[in-house]
Amino acid sequence: MSGTSELTTSDLVAALKAAAEPTRLRILLLLAGGELNVKDLTLILGQSQPRISRHLKLLFEAGLIERFREGSWVYFHISDRQAGGRLALRLVADVDPAESAVRLDRERADALKREREAAAQAFFEKHAADWDRIRALHVAEGDVEAAMRDALGRGPFQFFLDLGTGTGRALELFADRFERGLGIDVNQAMLAYARAKLKTDGCTRAQVRHGDIYALSVADMQADAIVMHQILHFLSDPSLAIREAARVLAPGGKLLIVDFAPHDLEFLRTREAHERLGFSHDQISGWLKEAGLVPKLVRDLTHQPGDSEDILTVTLWLAERPDDPFSKTNRAAVHAGTLEEAR
Repeated sequence: MSGTSELTTSDLVAALKAAAEPTRLRILLLLAGGELNVKDLTLILGQSQPRISRHLKLLFEAGLIERFREGSWVYFHISDRQAGGRLALRLVADVDPAESAVRLDRERADALKREREAAAQAFFEKHAADWDRIRALHVAEGDVEAAMRDALGRGPFQFFLDLGTGTGRALELFADRFERGLGIDVNQAMLAYARAKLKTDGCTRAQVRHGDIYALSVADMQADAIVMHQILHFLSDPSLAIREAARVLAPGGKLLIVDFAPHDLEFLRTREAHERLGFSHDQISGWLKEAGLVPKLVRDLTHQPGDSEDILTVTLWLAERPDDPFSKTNRAAVHAGTLEEAR
C-alpha cells in the first residue's frame, strides 16, 4: 500500500487497528473532506460527544489525524504532511462512496457546510465595504493581479501554496498554472467563504485549510510556488513568516510577496489592524536573504496618470530557493506520493 513504507511495523499495525473500527473509519471519511470539530461530528454521526471524543483521541494517537485549537474549539483534519495522514487518505480512497452510511454522512456534512457557507457569505457581505475601501487606497487590483501572474511565471507548478489566502483569490488567479493548490488562513469564516467560492468557480485542484502562518502543516521543501499577497502588514513578525515560507519552498521554487510600500496612513493601524505601514525594498529583500532565498525581482506599482497622488504603492518581491539536485530528488519522491494520495 502506497505510503505505508514510511511507518514502522508497530505504527502501521496501530494505525490500521485504529482505522478499522466502523465509526472511526466514518470519521476519517468526513475529515478527508475538511476540518470538523467534535460538535460537528456529533451532529453528523448522531453519537454522543464523549464517544466521538474517544474515537478522535484514538485516531490522533495513531497519527492518522491532526488537531488544532481555535479559541474554545478544537478542530480535526487529515494532514498529508505526516505518513499517518497519507495512509489515512489512502484508506478512505478505497471506501465505496455509494455505501448508504457513507452517503448519508456526506449528505449531513454537506448540509452542515452549507449552513457555514451561508454564515460566511453574510460575514463577507458585512465586511465587503471595508475591503472595498482599502482596495480604493491602492492601485487597481487588476493591475496588481496581472503583475503577479507576470512575476511568478507560467509554471506549471506541482504544488502551489497561498499563505493568508483570505477569500482564495490567489488560488483562482493561478488555477491554470498548478496541479495542486493549497490556501492557508487562520480565519474560519473566510475559509468557509473561500471553499464555497472555489467550489462555485470549479477550482477543483485547490483546497483551503486552517493553519498558522508561523508553523505551517507542510513538510520541508514541498511547494514549487508560494504567494503571500497583502498579508505581511497584518503580522507582528513578518520575518518569521518569510522564514517559514522558505522552509517549505522546494529547491528552485519561487516565493512572491505582494504588499504596500512604506506609507503614513496611521488609520490603517488603528482601524484596520495593520501592524506595519508598508515595507521598503531593502527590508523585505534582507529578510529573504536571511531565510536563504535569492531575490530576483522588485517591482513597484504606483498611481497612474489621472489617479490621486495619495494612491498607495504596491510592491512585488520575487525570490527563489537555490536549486539543490540531491534535495530535489528526495523531495520528488515524497511529493509524488503526497499528490497521489491527496487527489
